[in-house]
Amino acid sequence: MIVAYDGTDFHGWQKQVHPDRKYLRTVQDVLEKAVVKVMREPVMLTGASRTDAGVHANGQVVSFDANNEIPPDKLVLGFNSWLPDDVQVRHVDFTHNKFNPINHCTSKGYRYSLAHGCSNPLRKPLFDRRFTAFTAYKLNVEKMQEAATHFLGEHDFAGFTKLNHGRKTTVRRVDQCTVQETDPWRISIDVAGAGFLWNMVRIIAGTLLEVGRGYYSPSDIPEIIASCDRKRCGKTMAAQGLSLEWVKFAVDQ
Repeated sequence: MIVAYDGTDFHGWQKQVHPDRKYLRTVQDVLEKAVVKVMREPVMLTGASRTDAGVHANGQVVSFDANNEIPPDKLVLGFNSWLPDDVQVRHVDFTHNKFNPINHCTSKGYRYSLAHGCSNPLRKPLFDRRFTAFTAYKLNVEKMQEAATHFLGEHDFAGFTKLNHGRKTTVRRVDQCTVQETDPWRISIDVAGAGFLWNMVRIIAGTLLEVGRGYYSPSDIPEIIASCDRKRCGKTMAAQGLSLEWVKFAVDQ
């Protein structure tokens, strides 16, 4: 399945059990309940990316195994009839029974949407405020784009994640990192790679913001990455600006 969602009112993608047994609304839980209703059998969903609380998706890829073979076009209609307004199944298809959207993923693309120069309150997001972060600073987009090129390639991104990240290695490969002004006072930061650390894209965006406002120069980025020091990087930007745009797989998947 290709799934889109407004992550504002979700505690992220993954189902969670809160210590005091309080129900936490997650995309996986809501979607799984809809799938069970239509398939009429137990299912377990696997998502390509464990998006954090408040993060959105246009192209999350999700798989499940089932015995009940229903045509994909009917599944799209059936699943969406049971889903709330902030989740939508956009496509369903059959794949081989060993397919795993996590293990077989070759790259993911994220977009961070940002309004800048918002010391003028009329530039702050209004109708798209759930999907666009903002900053009071007027940003230099050309300097940000120059800085973005230094993220390309394979690096140790230990400084661009939480301290207790729980990953065996913090080495990651970035295939794309671009900054462009999409509309007056609006910026999109696009980052793609094989995989990302917890909050990595949001911290890259926060570091590029510091370049845009003149706190860092583009030439500082290689040293910041090499330092593996979280304190040298920018802040973790707000979740509402981030969206999982697409996930790619090997051709034979």
